[in-house]
Amino acid sequence: MPDDDARTSSVLKAGADDARRYWLEEGWAPGGYVRQVDYAAHSKGVHPLFEGIKIVDCDTHFTEPPDLFAANAPAGMKDRMPYVKRVNGIDYWFIGDKNFGSLGGNVIGKDHNKLLGRLAYQTYDEINPGAYLVKPRLAEMDAMGVWAQICFQNSGVTQAGSLLALGDPEYAMTIIRMYNDACADRMRESGDRINCLATLPYWDKDLLNAETRRIIDLGVRGVIMPDRPERLGVSGYIGPDGQVSPFWEEFFEICSSTGTPLNYHLNAALDADSAIWDNLGFDQRLPIHAMLHHIGTCATMANFMVSGLLDKYPTLKIGLIESGSGWVPFVLEAMEHQLDEFRTRQNRGLQRRPKEYFRQFWVSYWFESYAPKHMLEEIGVDRVMFETDFPHPTSLYPGVQDKLVETLGDYDYETRKRVLERNAVELYNLPF
Repeated sequence: MPDDDARTSSVLKAGADDARRYWLEEGWAPGGYVRQVDYAAHSKGVHPLFEGIKIVDCDTHFTEPPDLFAANAPAGMKDRMPYVKRVNGIDYWFIGDKNFGSLGGNVIGKDHNKLLGRLAYQTYDEINPGAYLVKPRLAEMDAMGVWAQICFQNSGVTQAGSLLALGDPEYAMTIIRMYNDACADRMRESGDRINCLATLPYWDKDLLNAETRRIIDLGVRGVIMPDRPERLGVSGYIGPDGQVSPFWEEFFEICSSTGTPLNYHLNAALDADSAIWDNLGFDQRLPIHAMLHHIGTCATMANFMVSGLLDKYPTLKIGLIESGSGWVPFVLEAMEHQLDEFRTRQNRGLQRRPKEYFRQFWVSYWFESYAPKHMLEEIGVDRVMFETDFPHPTSLYPGVQDKLVETLGDYDYETRKRVLERNAVELYNLPF
């Protein structure tokens, strides 16, 4: 039914400086505190409790190698490719003379120590080579006892708003394709252990659908999605008539029919600054930012639940990544109560209740202890996955196995295998 209460969208629009702002400049200032890591003590591989389990780390970041684009440039385009330039001691990505921001969150040093209080080291020379090279990454995974990783981009070089602002859609599409080709190459080189997810041309329906089919044919395990595509000046997932937008309909059909999962990594559309007090410093604001973006995934899930999309696409798979998990029972209870009180199901013809819709979602944990130890059954043993967020700030490093023993050690073997392996295998169609 049409929405008689439609409002003008208040979404923040994408812009030319999105890439540069992807990581806050304050996070690159000199300083911070280096935590000395006893790497030898924490690099012994899989704990005996998890022998026989191919642990999948479902949220990591693969930093774009500095030669990624130049080394693979199409004929005649090498001079136009994104490149890394050091400015005032900091490595930035550039396209032409346009600054596309830093190399991304990298707090694990090449000496295995961890930088606290900052978003990253300043240069590629300082960071762990496992952040951006396949063989060193596999070595880090072996040390952590992790068999496979799902990887998201790290720098801002693929930010759609900034790419579009260059005024050359064909060039922007070239960058997207090159990035996705690199994802497929890493997957093959690593023997399906490093699985980088695709980014897409969200601004053009025909290109979006064509590239989605192409990356599926390449074997890429999933796609990264914007929570608010309206930021790019295109239709939201739901049109003014309350139905699935024609812009997105074919895309949802492709993903649903092929089992290709949609992935919402935090909720980047949320304006966290609007909820944070003025005059707080960098180290005061960042923890609140992180918390609000974790909680923002509640809204992503709720939007899907009330939209009718999940009724039209009952096999669509959605990963809420770097989301945390302890909020799930509360939010589902809140949604059940609110939808009953507002008669949303009856008004909109929804076929299921929120707790039933949750069967189409997967969530992840890393820093949490209480939720995996005491709420696993309530959340859903078959809907919780594990992550480390390597090599980002707040990532689990290096004590991955210690955290797993603490949180899952009291469960039976099948539950451990379900959370650490099978849930991710089923979401991402991994070949093991």
